[in-house]
Amino acid sequence: MSTLALAPQPGALAGRALSGDEMLAADLLAHLAAQIGSAERLLEIVLAQGAAIRRHEVHEVVRLAGMLQAELSHRRQMEVERSELLARSGLRLGVPPEAVSISRLSAILPPHSAAQAVSRSAQLSGMLHELQREHLVNRALMKVELSFLDHLMKTLSLDANHVYDATGAGATSARTDPTAGMRLLDLEA
Repeated sequence: MSTLALAPQPGALAGRALSGDEMLAADLLAHLAAQIGSAERLLEIVLAQGAAIRRHEVHEVVRLAGMLQAELSHRRQMEVERSELLARSGLRLGVPPEAVSISRLSAILPPHSAAQAVSRSAQLSGMLHELQREHLVNRALMKVELSFLDHLMKTLSLDANHVYDATGAGATSARTDPTAGMRLLDLEA
């Protein structure tokens, strides 16, 4: 769904002063629209990254990881805004910010705004669940790919020390794993 369809209707409340609850509703709806837009971008990136992993396109995976980090940075700012909105909502409801819920807010918002907020909240929740699922699939795919690379590296003669004797004949002496303690990617947060 396009974020344009989620933006508050311009002029819908023009010509009159907004009440506190109407201002809260407008801010909440705008914030939910921004969150949905960000979740859409993240999901698009994560799906493209999964396809790139399956095609073994390393450069594309890395490029998409950069895009993912940029969007996550944007979301950190949105979290600051969300915290401020929860604090305002908590004051209005007379509860601490962590006790604010969409159902509690619906009780004080204008009916049309409350319905939109509930709908957008459900849409956002669904998108975030899908995003989490796809991200976990990507992590599993990357782990499989890295395990395969690890297996290849170990099957190569990298686990032996090649030396030559005084006559120039090759000899192999065992040594410890040269890759021990080295990690290409740390997939665990």
